[in-house]
Amino acid sequence: MKAHTTAWAAALTLLAACGNNPPQPDWQMNAHNAIERGVSAYMEGNALVETAEFRRAREQLASTGKPELVIRAELVRCAARVASLVFDPCPGFDQLRQDAGPADLAYAAYLAGTLRAQDAALLPEQHRAVASAQTDAAAAAAAQAINDPLARLVASGVLLKTGRATPAVLAGAVDAASAQGWRRPLLAWLGAQALRAQQAGDTGEQQRIQRRIDLVLEKR
Repeated sequence: MKAHTTAWAAALTLLAACGNNPPQPDWQMNAHNAIERGVSAYMEGNALVETAEFRRAREQLASTGKPELVIRAELVRCAARVASLVFDPCPGFDQLRQDAGPADLAYAAYLAGTLRAQDAALLPEQHRAVASAQTDAAAAAAAQAINDPLARLVASGVLLKTGRATPAVLAGAVDAASAQGWRRPLLAWLGAQALRAQQAGDTGEQQRIQRRIDLVLEKR
């Protein structure tokens, strides 16, 4: 599977604990496919499909009676929103918070911009350097070093939420979303760039970015 369509794995390795030995249970494959389709739909701006696919994934995961699997699916869903600069609460996770383990609690705090420094080691590996960076420049470099495009966008979103995003972070996020053809996060990050240009009084740059936004919004 292509890296950009395995968002659930990149964010939290959702089903790693389930093993890879055949035969693979139906619920595992069904959940995997539903999460993959749900994240892709969200990134493309199709909210109806995203909702339906995550509902299907949750039903499959709930059939195991393991709250940690449902928790991680909900965190993947919230991570896709952070990648798109949607900083809403994470109600699906909050409903199950009392059953969350330390690593899941740390990742939820990371997404919310409230991670404690001592908990950075509990994060998925690709996010640890971003969370533990002592300067904005170091955090930006750590985010740019993440190879997976979704994880890079998530890290960039966290940096923006916490006021640590440099122009390089915004540019890298735009490039990551553009390379994947992810319309929703691309529009969000272009909008963030346009706002920075406006605040800096750079009318030419603001207009250039707006032309890119208009192109993405062209009717298909």
